[in-house]
Amino acid sequence: MPTNIRSYAKINIGLRIGSRREDGFHELRTVYQTIALHDVIRVQTARGMGIEIRCKNPKVPDDETNTCWRVTERVLKALKKRAKVSITITKNLPVQGGLGAGSSNAVATMVALEKELGEQLEPAQRLAIAREVGSDLPLFLVGGTILGIGRGEQVFPLTDLQSIACVVATPPIAVSTPKAFADWDEKFERARESKGKLTQSNGSGTIDEFSTSVFSWLMGTTAGVPAKSGDRAETPLLDLVRAGIENDFERVVFPQYPELRDVKRVLEREGAKYASLSGSGSTVYGLFETAEAAEKAAAKLEAKGVPASATRTVDRAEYWRDIWIG
Repeated sequence: MPTNIRSYAKINIGLRIGSRREDGFHELRTVYQTIALHDVIRVQTARGMGIEIRCKNPKVPDDETNTCWRVTERVLKALKKRAKVSITITKNLPVQGGLGAGSSNAVATMVALEKELGEQLEPAQRLAIAREVGSDLPLFLVGGTILGIGRGEQVFPLTDLQSIACVVATPPIAVSTPKAFADWDEKFERARESKGKLTQSNGSGTIDEFSTSVFSWLMGTTAGVPAKSGDRAETPLLDLVRAGIENDFERVVFPQYPELRDVKRVLEREGAKYASLSGSGSTVYGLFETAEAAEKAAAKLEAKGVPASATRTVDRAEYWRDIWIG
């Protein structure tokens, strides 16, 4: 019998870009947060060999370039299994929108395939496969609120935030992540040349700022003053705003795609306590105090022709409790 599983999206709560590493990747700092929006993955195994990807969205590849395909190959090899694997992807999430859809699909495929084969990988094997296939995959092995460092693939579970109403808006704009990184490097190079020195040219300053901001946010402090007892659970959004957490990609993406900046402004005008680009975009999201406020903001964007959905954050317990369908 096929296994059906939810493939949840993520947003980035802050993202700082550091120096380019020897392996070509940039050093990153971010907080990942899973949200309720999801695709559905259906995995079925049979006798034989081969991998088949089915998806009605023409933007989703059906060959070995698909992350689900690449994960499946590695899982079969690690478990020393032979099987014909059929993977059906029902897309609700945008392709390349900054929500980690492809990475989430791959991890969902891994988990569903283990169930179909009746055998589980060791945790270290799961993580190794996820890291090998892509930087965003490991976060979906954790779920909830997660600290990401390295190139984003080193993940550490944080204390979950309470559920927060959220609006996710994804204008039909294709933002190239490699180009966004290249533009970031060029921006720092221009700053270095104009100042004649290496001040923050390698991004170390922005990494340090992120560490300080996240620490302040997670500790519930403002200007070094701890929040009053009981306030932490009630005001996570206010703590977030005060901490000054930002996404560095906005500095290079917004000037090229001002319509994304406009979406952020709409969210803020509609009452978002925090709004930001997710990853390199094109998704822009806003966090709201109530579901009603989020729904109103989503309707406002839809009226302007911007695809938007009201949703909420998903903590780690819910992520793993509700991932299975049927």
